[in-house]
Amino acid sequence: MSSAHKNLSIFSTDNLPDITEKRFAIVVAEWNEEVTNALADGAHKTLLTYGAQEDNILRVTVPGSYELSYGAQKMAQREDIDAVICIGCVIQGETKHNDYINHAVAQGLTNVSLKYDKPVVFGVLTPNTEQQALDRAGGIHGNKGDEAAITAVKMLKF
Repeated sequence: MSSAHKNLSIFSTDNLPDITEKRFAIVVAEWNEEVTNALADGAHKTLLTYGAQEDNILRVTVPGSYELSYGAQKMAQREDIDAVICIGCVIQGETKHNDYINHAVAQGLTNVSLKYDKPVVFGVLTPNTEQQALDRAGGIHGNKGDEAAITAVKMLKF
């Protein structure tokens, strides 16, 4: 279901694991920072809502979405981090740069997750316009950051 037909901030919370002792890294791309800051804030608040301790949430920034894979790897290799949430936004615009960036980031984050055997979550918006991004960063379609955080929590059950 596309996010145009779903609120990203509404999800099932059945059988969530206890995360009071879990540590999370939120890796945030600086590019499109109005959007990525809103997404990161959503992820942070969601983690707190479902039991994470403030001191167990680390936020780091990278220049853009392309750099999320490396930032995720640096966080995932740390033994004191249980899950990594990656936040970015690549807007289509007039060129095909998003096709190359989004594919590389998705593959990179998957590789990091498998290499370090821990959740590395793709919280990257891939909209056609800035308005679509804002709609998914706390706007009319909820907040993708909320969804990314709850995904990290759910994946800690494995």
